[in-house]
Amino acid sequence: MSVAQLCQRLATQVSPRTAAGFAEVQRRLAAPLQVAVAGRIKSGKSTLVNALIGRRVAPTDVGECTRLVTRFQYGTVDRVEVVFTDGAKQVLPFAADGSIPAELGVDIKKVSHLEAYLTNAVLQGMTVIDTPGLGSLDAASVSRTEQLLGAAQEDTGSDNLDDTSRNAVAGAEAVLYVVTQGVRADDQQALAAFTAATASREAGPVNAIAVLNKADTIVAETVAGSGGDVWLAAKLLAEKQASTLKPRVADVLPVIGLIAESAESGGFTSADADALRRLADLDDDVLETMLISADLFTSWECDVPAGVRLRLLEKLDLYGIRRAVDAIRAEPAITAGALRRVLLDASGLDAVRRRLAVVFAARADGIKAAAALASVTALAHTSGDAGERQRVHDAIEVLLAKPEAHQLRLLEALTLVASGAVDMPEDLAEEVLRVGSNADLGAQLGLPGAARPELAAHALERAGWWRSFASFGATPAQSRVAHVVHRAYFLIWQQIRMP
Repeated sequence: MSVAQLCQRLATQVSPRTAAGFAEVQRRLAAPLQVAVAGRIKSGKSTLVNALIGRRVAPTDVGECTRLVTRFQYGTVDRVEVVFTDGAKQVLPFAADGSIPAELGVDIKKVSHLEAYLTNAVLQGMTVIDTPGLGSLDAASVSRTEQLLGAAQEDTGSDNLDDTSRNAVAGAEAVLYVVTQGVRADDQQALAAFTAATASREAGPVNAIAVLNKADTIVAETVAGSGGDVWLAAKLLAEKQASTLKPRVADVLPVIGLIAESAESGGFTSADADALRRLADLDDDVLETMLISADLFTSWECDVPAGVRLRLLEKLDLYGIRRAVDAIRAEPAITAGALRRVLLDASGLDAVRRRLAVVFAARADGIKAAAALASVTALAHTSGDAGERQRVHDAIEVLLAKPEAHQLRLLEALTLVASGAVDMPEDLAEEVLRVGSNADLGAQLGLPGAARPELAAHALERAGWWRSFASFGATPAQSRVAHVVHRAYFLIWQQIRMP
């Protein structure tokens, strides 16, 4: 990769401390993309982490672990490492249920974070970072989160990789931000506080998406246009939240983390399917009454034991139970496996995964490279050597001038527009965000599902328009962005025309 080669070439031209930082940047470039899952306390972050990984390993109940940052990454042997602030490590066994122990048996004040290694295929391409919930963090939790995600910077004066240098390259490269029904006024600030790239760069549509979790708790009647449909209400509310959180996020998608976790991590069993079949045999009036509230569902007299109903409630909640019963009544012979699939579909997890693949996975190299350049710049800036800063700046400009660096230029242009650093008319800003935030050609062009000839013609037309705008109608800052967008459209046109 060109950025890795740049680091290697510059290592002999900078101080030992900066060179150590460059070595860390190279290591990060070779590692999977790091995605931080952030959000308020009780937003269901850890439940969603479990669903994404496909294993109930992140503790969801309040305990010591929920006050710590936990990195879930691929390993050949399952293990948990407690990493202390002095760099020491202690290996712990998983709890009997396969999750990280709720209590660690160590002085939590001396713990930096946890490293969980899992033989999990999902983690081969993405490291997932579970963070403490915002809103009720103690100061120590805040400090641990900031240090691991790269928000804290403190120069120790060490000749080696000091805190400033380490934090300049430690940040997560992408953010999955979890919200619930109400996006609070300070959610924007909270999202901005989570560095979605190295060197404390803020989250943006390049590398951040949000999910509206606990979508099943929405009262559909309160959402205009939903027609009383819970899932449609969730989609409409997610669209509204997207307009609130943009341009910091590429999209907001509804999801039901509890159902997703149960369906994907082995929590839903054949015994659960059998219990749901017995519920499906109840009279409509009885079942409808039971599904009014959790209290009625567990206390009503019926043939299904109260303990079994409580277990179903803990795994699926009322919405999931209703969806499962409807599926059984529509297809009485449905298998437990097929019923699990119905529940997974109802959770919205697949849509979240697809969006993760489009926004993160398909562009991981570009996101990591952009983050790496930010780290390189930050490392040079903190060196205190003006000559070193200039050499790094010149080398980056040479790199970005190369044709193969166009994706980095596009990500840079998108960040400039999204952050407001370059002021663009609203319609043009939306177009820049659309072109830069999508990997699918139809979505990039704003013509999803269109035929290739129509896409090609539109790409060529917009390429010409942006070239003209860059030359005649733009300010110098806008012109820089316009040239990048022109080339993006031209490359899309070339790609569509390829046999």
